[in-house]
Formats: sequence, C-alpha cells, structure tokens
Amino acid sequence: MADARIFQDLKADHDRHRKMLEQLGETQGDSEERRKLFEKLRQELQAHAAAEEESLYATMLADPDLRDEARHSVSEHKEIDDFLAELIDTDMSSGAWLTKFKDMRHRYLHHIDEEEEDMFPAAAKGLSAEEEKKIAAIFEKRKPKELEMAAKEGPGDERE
Repeated sequence: MADARIFQDLKADHDRHRKMLEQLGETQGDSEERRKLFEKLRQELQAHAAAEEESLYATMLADPDLRDEARHSVSEHKEIDDFLAELIDTDMSSGAWLTKFKDMRHRYLHHIDEEEEDMFPAAAKGLSAEEEKKIAAIFEKRKPKELEMAAKEGPGDERE
C-alpha cells in the first residue's frame, strides 16, 4: 500500500525538497536569494524530519521487523541536521559553503531515494490501512506545528 496517504504526503514533501535543493544550488555568493532559499529549506527539512519521526518512524520503531530501517533513517535525519547547522556557521560566499551544501544535498537526496525505494514499501507491507490512516493524520497535524518551531529554532536546538 505504498500509495497510502502518509506515503503520498512524504513523497510530496520530498519532491518539494528536490526542487528547493535545485534552486538553491543555482544561487551564487552571499545573496539575498540564497539566504531566503536556504532559510526556507532549513525550516522545511527540520519540520519534515520531526513530523516524520513522530508519525511514521514512531510506529516503525515499535515493530521489530521495521525497527532497524527506522533507526537508520533517524540517524540520517541527525546527519542532515548537523549539515544544516554547519551551513549556518559557514560564510555563504565561500567555496566551503558550496562544498558543504553539495555534500548535504547529495546525502539528503540519497536519504529520500532510499526511503521511497526501500523503506516506504517495507513499512507499507507491515502496516494496516487503519495504521496508515492514523500515521497520516499525525503527520498532517504535526507538520504545521513543526514548521512554526523550526522558524524559531535552528538545527540542533534543544526541543521543549
């Protein structure tokens, strides 16, 4: 049931992230455009990861057959969060920023491809239609709240 609403929601976010990453990669120097796009992407990635962890991953962690995949993905979320923190601390006009951004983009694209090709189908096999519906409702409720929090908190900030 990989076409369930939760997987559609997550894939829609991933598609939006791919587009944002492409747009950001086309910017140059410490420009207003780069700053705005990066901040929007940062907030979106933080909110998406948190809402995904609180909905799909929380359910997967409770299932011994899905636990390892969920743990792997959570660790990749932490890696992306660390990249975002490093990018914030790096001069946007430097070659170091662009190199770090390209590394982060590569890791994130690998992560979402892995989720879509491997993890979502595996999770779909282990979830009932009722569970999928419940997970989608949790994700859809959490994502706007997580976006609000991401606007106030940077990557790696302690959550209340």
